[in-house]
Amino acid sequence: MSPTTDGRPHKLPFVVLVLSAGTFLMGTTEFVIAGLLPEIADDLNVSVSHAGLLITAFAAGMIVGAPAMAIATLRLPRRSTLILALVVFALGHLVAALSSSFALVLVARVVTALATGTFWCVGALVATTAAGPAATSRALGMLLGGLTVANVAGVPLGAWLGQLSGWRGPFWVLAALSAGAAAVIGRYVPADERREAPSVRAEFAALRDVRVWLTLSSMTLLMGGVLATYTYISPLLTERAGLPNGAVPMVLTGYGLGALLGTTVGGRLGDRRPLATLITSAATTTLVLVLLTLLSPSPVAAVVLVMLMGMTGFAATPVLGALALRFSSSAPTLVSGLSGSAPNVGIATGSWTAGIALTSPLGQAGPPLVGTMAAALTLVPLTALALMRATRSDTPPPQPGTASDQAIGCGTQDIDIG
Repeated sequence: MSPTTDGRPHKLPFVVLVLSAGTFLMGTTEFVIAGLLPEIADDLNVSVSHAGLLITAFAAGMIVGAPAMAIATLRLPRRSTLILALVVFALGHLVAALSSSFALVLVARVVTALATGTFWCVGALVATTAAGPAATSRALGMLLGGLTVANVAGVPLGAWLGQLSGWRGPFWVLAALSAGAAAVIGRYVPADERREAPSVRAEFAALRDVRVWLTLSSMTLLMGGVLATYTYISPLLTERAGLPNGAVPMVLTGYGLGALLGTTVGGRLGDRRPLATLITSAATTTLVLVLLTLLSPSPVAAVVLVMLMGMTGFAATPVLGALALRFSSSAPTLVSGLSGSAPNVGIATGSWTAGIALTSPLGQAGPPLVGTMAAALTLVPLTALALMRATRSDTPPPQPGTASDQAIGCGTQDIDIG
């Protein structure tokens, strides 16, 4: 989106806000389950650790499902794909809410994850196309803001509702809200017009660009570092910093607010100086995690650093998403799906490694130390992108109405973000 005559950027299109509301629902369903595990385990007659498979299944569904569904729905109109994803999302929650079988609830979670991955990869394309080349990072920041608000508001509200009505209550509410969101998407997302037939071969050919893999590896490492620490933040705050258990939700709310601020600021800065924004984000996140490892015995320092961790870590996410779309040229759908998988790979690997570190002699300092190393390693692929001068455009931007503007990625692939 081009700036106004006085140099200020235009407001993002309303459709971006609509899609952000959809990602809010997706984020809520992914994370709210953690606060409902005891109730689910008791109701379905399984152990809490066994009920934890509902979280693992969702992550696995996102890792595999996002790129797989991106290809499977490649030839469907984008608006229809978004509506279908929300309908499947609603049905998955209905099946879970009505089921007394843990196995069936587990399958419903996997199906819901597939719908979430589909919505994200297609929604990212629709949002960035609507926003225009100059506001790609801002649009992705808005979508990620929906996920962040889910952590700040949706997850606590869902857990509270689960305490009042049982674990099925939040599932009923999410089913109803997603059905309503499908109707809104149908109203405000424009129909696909003049779009060339997408090519599966072109989608896979986009993966030959080494810049795509450098960007995806940056996503994996940075999110792995932040979430490795976040996964075990409760014992760090209570056992190492000495905070009472009742203070933990407030600290996590601060983390969520920091993440929301990070995605907003990162999205704005990233449209103009992408690599500078990314390297600054990775470097400051590394520094914050080092300080958290060393200073977490201080309650004040721990609280401040947890909020800063959310802000610095999430500042990079919209910029990395924008770069991935750009480097994928005229076939960004598969890469958009992989952009949903890459952070989940980092989360799964980082949290597993952090769990090992937690049980080592390092104790509560282990997870932030693991996070520090992952965040520091993010500077390797980012430095490679900088040395390649990767954000310098080799060709002029496509003109409206050209084939590249009509391709599945529309006008997002030749963004001047260097």
